[in-house]
Amino acid sequence: MPGGLMISFDVTGRDLTRAWIAACNALDRKDNPSRTGLHTVVRIADPTADDAAFRAELDRLRIAKRHEPVETIASTLFPAALAEKAADHAELVARYRAMYPRLRRYPGNAHGTYFGRLVAYPGAKRTDIDQVGNIISRLRKQASGKGPMTAAYEADLAHPDDGDVPAELLVHAADRDNLYRGFPCLSHCSFQLDRDGRVHAAALYRSHYMFERAYGNYLGLGRLLAYIADQAGLAVGTLTVVAGHAHLDGPITAIRPLLSDTPTLAA
Repeated sequence: MPGGLMISFDVTGRDLTRAWIAACNALDRKDNPSRTGLHTVVRIADPTADDAAFRAELDRLRIAKRHEPVETIASTLFPAALAEKAADHAELVARYRAMYPRLRRYPGNAHGTYFGRLVAYPGAKRTDIDQVGNIISRLRKQASGKGPMTAAYEADLAHPDDGDVPAELLVHAADRDNLYRGFPCLSHCSFQLDRDGRVHAAALYRSHYMFERAYGNYLGLGRLLAYIADQAGLAVGTLTVVAGHAHLDGPITAIRPLLSDTPTLAA
């Protein structure tokens, strides 16, 4: 880049479709021929909403390039179909764990899946730590008391085995995740409870490929946030996604018409 310019951005979208478009446009600049950015921030006001017609068109392009549908990417972060069939969180975890050995035999899943890490974290003492359940319990407890703690869930050095569980979902396992590329690109998610009873989430990625993964990741993270909020009897807040390295990959000439369109939800 000219002069060693580092491209970064901080964008906000009212829904995940608009947020994804804004992030892609921020990377697709004349002074950024590599279409990459460092330390990028994407904020999604309503992470439960996206434009179905837009997603269908994006899927058409993805499938033409032999990528999985967006829904498949989203399910690695939160298995929405399985959750709908489960009577409660305990049943969801039990059913997912029963499926987990089979899921790990699929190509690319040898090191696990994101949701697997969230409900069966490979801890030092045991390998069945349900981080999601721990966070739901703590949020429910905090919300039921007077003056709930807003940011008491943050503890960067915390481990899921810690007795006082923070509202932090760890994905990266320091003792076994040594790949330079690949799983897990998502390192962790943190959750905050505001005074109005809304749960907000922030996710940190070491890298994010906007065409191949980002839209599906936004969708899955939004569903995970909505699930945690619902299970704790709280409302859904915002989702913030931070990427150490972001790249607008894929067939850029085919993607650009989507980036200039205005989705239905933005009307």
